[in-house]
Amino acid sequence: MESNDPKKLSEEAIQPPATPIQQAPSLSERLLIPTLLAAHPNIPVTYATNFAIVAGYYCGARELVRVTRKSEHGDLMNSAIGGLFSGALLGRLQGGHRGAVRYSLAFATLGTAFDYASLRAKPILERVRNIDSITLPVWFPIQILDEEALAKKKAQEQKLFPRLNKEKS
Repeated sequence: MESNDPKKLSEEAIQPPATPIQQAPSLSERLLIPTLLAAHPNIPVTYATNFAIVAGYYCGARELVRVTRKSEHGDLMNSAIGGLFSGALLGRLQGGHRGAVRYSLAFATLGTAFDYASLRAKPILERVRNIDSITLPVWFPIQILDEEALAKKKAQEQKLFPRLNKEKS
């Protein structure tokens, strides 16, 4: 039978439990694995959709301001006013009055900066695009041939592939 000896009861209470203490999971087990498992293939689609919505609001507001003000395409005031309107609308939906103020300032600043940079870069890109003297390295597999080299190549092809030339004509 069981004894009600107080000394024996206190020794049993001091004994550690039979199950071992488990170590805390490592950083990779707590963060990396759940993050990789939670990655969903539609996340890039969601980002692209959100970007398209924001760009649509901004460009639409900018063009509405341009038409209303009857100004030209390069006027940066259109970008600033369009950014204020589109940012206020999207910020209001996202974060109330404070969000509207923050978003409108951010959209006006970033949109105007982007439009300014694109206006400054346009002449430079036009000059680069209109360069006719693009030279390719000698080892490059695609070569631009002048009239003489092109005639020489056609004569060589006719000599090598006579049957192909008969089918063409």
